[in-house]
Amino acid sequence: MSDLYKVLTIVEWNESVKSGLIETSLDNKDGFIHFSSSTQLALTLDLYFKSDNKVILLQIDENKLDSPLIYEEADGERIGKFPHLYDKLSVQSISKKWELHRNAFQLPSEVLKYIEDRN
Repeated sequence: MSDLYKVLTIVEWNESVKSGLIETSLDNKDGFIHFSSSTQLALTLDLYFKSDNKVILLQIDENKLDSPLIYEEADGERIGKFPHLYDKLSVQSISKKWELHRNAFQLPSEVLKYIEDRN
């Protein structure tokens, strides 16, 4: 099982399906594709997708990437190394897809940061 995940808004997902490439405005701005591992995922959702009631979670098959991942230190509030791809990301690299809906119960950001900091 791959431990490489990408979260998209519904609009980003619909555009990706049309174009065949997974792209976000943040990825385009930063010049690389942002990913999260399973231990980083909860805080990624909390920090960057608070205003979304529904998102698409993609599990990516690293063996289907055309370039190697680069693990780089996070900026700002995050700690640790995050997987980045300095190449295009095809929808063909998706191994699983889930539609996530905002739940009524959510862990506090401090708890999510603590979980991520321990790994």
